[in-house]
Amino acid sequence: MKEALLNIQGDKVLWAIAGLLALFSFMPVYSASSNLAYLYGDGNTFKYLVKHAIHLGLGFLIIYGVHKIRYNYFKGLSMIMLPIAIVLLVVTIAQGTTIGGANASRWIRIPVVGVTFQTSTLASVVLLSFVARYLAKIASKTYTFKETLVPLWLPVMLVVACILPANFSTAAIIFSMVIMLVFIGGYPLKYLAIIFATGLLFLTIFILAAKAFPGAFSNRVDTWTSRIENFLDDGENQKDNYQIERAKIAIATGGLIGQGPGKSVQKNFLPQSSSDFIYAIVVEEFGLLGAIGIMFAYLLMLARLIIISHKCEDVFGKLLVLGVGLPIVFQALINMAVAVELFPVTGQTLPLVSSGGTSIWMTCLALGIVISVSVKAVPKEKEESEANPLDILSETI
Repeated sequence: MKEALLNIQGDKVLWAIAGLLALFSFMPVYSASSNLAYLYGDGNTFKYLVKHAIHLGLGFLIIYGVHKIRYNYFKGLSMIMLPIAIVLLVVTIAQGTTIGGANASRWIRIPVVGVTFQTSTLASVVLLSFVARYLAKIASKTYTFKETLVPLWLPVMLVVACILPANFSTAAIIFSMVIMLVFIGGYPLKYLAIIFATGLLFLTIFILAAKAFPGAFSNRVDTWTSRIENFLDDGENQKDNYQIERAKIAIATGGLIGQGPGKSVQKNFLPQSSSDFIYAIVVEEFGLLGAIGIMFAYLLMLARLIIISHKCEDVFGKLLVLGVGLPIVFQALINMAVAVELFPVTGQTLPLVSSGGTSIWMTCLALGIVISVSVKAVPKEKEESEANPLDILSETI
């Protein structure tokens, strides 16, 4: 253990933020898990705490392992993993829509180990790494919009199209992050406007088709369209806005310093209190101080991402940090915005704080990649002299 700690490299502040968020998460997750214990009738909240600890432990092993990989290797790895991620998304769509009686159109079951995995989170990290690689490749070249359609936008559209029916919020976040990344990468605004308008047009057509032929699409389409409609309905439909109402009650009763750890009342009534709405439980138990503390941690993470990106001399490294790092902060802000009804219900977790293995592991994968960039930007001369198969693959395709 001591030797492993001595081998930790990269941005120490980012390591500290991730560690503090993970340590803090044990209190609200353990408190909110009483809801799950009651729901499944076993009354054992401790097992949920152990499960969360295992998820975090594996997550930090991912960070440690990934941050030891030279970040340039992710060029080739993104090209290898992108087709695999798309196949997994297709399999997720093709499989049954329920697991254990619950809607599971966003997850795939791994037969050997018997666990479920949300494929869209893996696809997000892989796709944004792929986009960063492509933008770095064309950074110093002159190109036309037509030349970028197949190598850049076709994979983006395939991934977004596979995720959209079951998980609109994740599809929207991925598309927004890609738009942001290509903008930062210097992609011409006139081309970007065409892509944005095309995406908006296809979304409109999809929603109209779902409304016209409700039986032809997954029931998840009805779920996220009704959430948007209810959000725009000014809270008049109390039944459909039950989650938001309970979250606001939890926040309102938090006060300045909160009710105290484990003393939340709304955790017993708020669905998904340990995952999607854990921020409301944090505010209820730790008050305004806890709410600001959590928000400050993510904003500090954002500052470190910008600093790491700025220090990196390589275009790919800069874009990679922003591509896989910013979605973590963006997702956190969306989760907090949902709890205070600034956004419709999205189902997005609070990174490193909410329970859930896939969310934790993919967040840790992204953090490991960012820390890998922060370890050392490889000089161009050394990079060329130490060519590896993954780099060769990314440059030749």
